[in-house]
This record gives sequence, C-alpha cells and structure tokens, in this order.
Amino acid sequence: MIPFNKPCVTGDEEAYIQEAIRNEKLSGKGEFGKKCTDWLEARLGCERALLTPSCTHALEMTALLTDIQEGDEVIMPSYTFVSTANAFVLRGANIRFVDISPDTMNIDPDLIQNAITEKTKAIVAVHYAGVACDMDAIMKIATNHDIWVIEDAAQALLSTYKGRPLGTIGHFGTLSFHETKNYTCGEGGALIINSANSIQHAEIIQEKGTDRSQFLRGMVDKYTWQDVGSSYILSDLNAAYLYAQFENADLINEERLRYWDLYKAGLQQLAGKNFIKTPHIPEDCQHNAHMFYIKTEKEEDCTQLREYLDGQGIMAVPHYVPLHPTNAGEAYSEFCGEDKFTTSESDKILRLPLFYGMGDEAVTHVVDRILAYYKI
Repeated sequence: MIPFNKPCVTGDEEAYIQEAIRNEKLSGKGEFGKKCTDWLEARLGCERALLTPSCTHALEMTALLTDIQEGDEVIMPSYTFVSTANAFVLRGANIRFVDISPDTMNIDPDLIQNAITEKTKAIVAVHYAGVACDMDAIMKIATNHDIWVIEDAAQALLSTYKGRPLGTIGHFGTLSFHETKNYTCGEGGALIINSANSIQHAEIIQEKGTDRSQFLRGMVDKYTWQDVGSSYILSDLNAAYLYAQFENADLINEERLRYWDLYKAGLQQLAGKNFIKTPHIPEDCQHNAHMFYIKTEKEEDCTQLREYLDGQGIMAVPHYVPLHPTNAGEAYSEFCGEDKFTTSESDKILRLPLFYGMGDEAVTHVVDRILAYYKI
C-alpha cells in the first residue's frame, strides 16, 4: 500500500523532544520555540514570526489584527480550506467568494475588483499547492482601495513569487505545520508579520490579550489585560519536533521536488494527449512540491481512476469541496460573479501520493499504474 501521506520524520525529532523535557519548559516560547522563530525570520526575511497551535489560529489572529467587525467583508476564493473563511466569520464578517484561475486553482485577481464594496476590509490570497497567486496584481488592488492582504500560505513554506518568500508579500502571512504539510509538528502554525507596527499588537493577541511578552523582556513590572486575545502559542514540545524539520528544510524540499518532477515527466505523455492535465507553474513562481495533482477530463473519470488506484494499493485523494454551496457557505457568504471554474475544476482533481521518504520507485510505480489505466 502506498499511502497518500506520511508525516515527515528526519531523525532528530525524538532527541529534541527529550531535550525540551529536560529543559523543564514545556509550554510556549521556550528554547525550541525561539530557535524556530529565529529560523523563520532569517529564512523568510519577515519582521516577526510567531508560532501558533495551527494555521487556523494564525488566521484568527489576522482577523483580530485587521479589526474585522460585524458586517465587514472579506474577499477570498471558495476553493480553500474552511479555516480561511471561519477565521473572519467568527468576527462577524461576510465572505465574498470570487472564481479561480483554472491553471493554478488560485484566486483570479481580475475578478477581485468587481467584488469590492465600501465594506471590504481584506483580501485573502490562498497559495494553492504551494504555487503563488498573482501577488503584484492583488497588492495593487489592495493599495488602491486601502485594503488589508492576508496570505494563506498554509501549503507554501519555501515557495516564492518573483524571488520573494510567500507569506512575506501581504501585510500578514499564515503557515501550517499540520502532519500533511512539508514541515510538520503534528499540529502547528505560524503568523508572519510584515510590518513592525503590528508586532506589539500581535504579541498581545497571542498572549491572551496581555502584555506578557513585554513582561518577559523586562519592559514592564507586571503583565496586565490590554486587549482582546486568546491562547495562540505553540508548546515547546511541538516546537522541538518542528526544529528538527527546519534543520533539514532544504533536504526535504529537494527530495519532494525530485518526486514532483518524476511525476511531471512520467505523466507528460498523458497530458500531451489530453487525457489529463498536470499542474502549471507560472514563470515567476518557484513552488515547494507541496502536492502533485492531476485533473481528469470529467468528474466521473476522476472517480473511476481513484477507485482503480485504490485497487492497486495506491491512495489518491480528491481535495476541497468549494465552500460557497455548503450549509455554512450559504449562511455566511456570497459568490460574486459566475462560478465558471471553482466547482467544475475542483471536481476533476486527484492528488497523488507525495511525502518525504517516499522513494523514487514508489513514484514510478504510481506513474506506471496510471499509464496502465489509460493503456499507454
């Protein structure tokens, strides 16, 4: 059986967790938490990185940082994970979905303009599969209308747009370290802050609305309740596991890219004959091989291929169900314009196994089984 995913393990995770236990600092902002945030800040070049219990929590922090209020509007794609919308709905926002570009499955920037009203507070750019949205176009629109931009870069650590790390182009970025991501600690995330003016507010929100961060730095004698916040801090046990991943980040990235390239080359003849479509990477983008998916010609083809691969011991899976037609989507959102691609394209996506340690032979085996299915 070839699973769809295996959580990444590099070898030092257990030793670092034991070290964290010996340090007797299991809660957040311990030695390993600092090592992880230092690594992120150095690697991404951001103003500040804050570790969070999940990307969901990081998104919730951005809703507080952008002061989302009842009746405000936030623009995003419907083809995303539910957390992208939930974070803002929790603050009373109305979600305005726009259609995607079928080549990348990312939000179509040409459609954002028509979704903007006087109530629009933010745009959320979701970098699907670690491939960048057209950030120049999105930032230009946001600047013209004085709108916040949040990058949902849950899948995109070490991906870039015109040489700039994803998560560092908008006002805020969010990362995920869930076990399905390239770099993991089981559950975890990070908030990327790209303006020094937002750091103090973010630290207060993360520390349950208090100025505890300033207290720990000796800047105040006592910490007190300053603002609305919550417990948005990752434990040092999780950070210890994560740091082992960061130490091997380039090795992990190179191996995943090799598997991705093997898939792309092996399936090229099917794509050339229009049996399937393989991912498109725009010229200005460097991706991180977060996933390799194929698109079949029709939805039923996707279902049949999935069932065939399952019978061959290969776990291939679909992805998001668009948010707008769901029960919650109908209650808290509206789709602006025509759903030309969001639903129809998402129905045809099948994600193939790709994980650190998978091995070239396993990738080749998956390719061979798909070729056999199409009798190539």
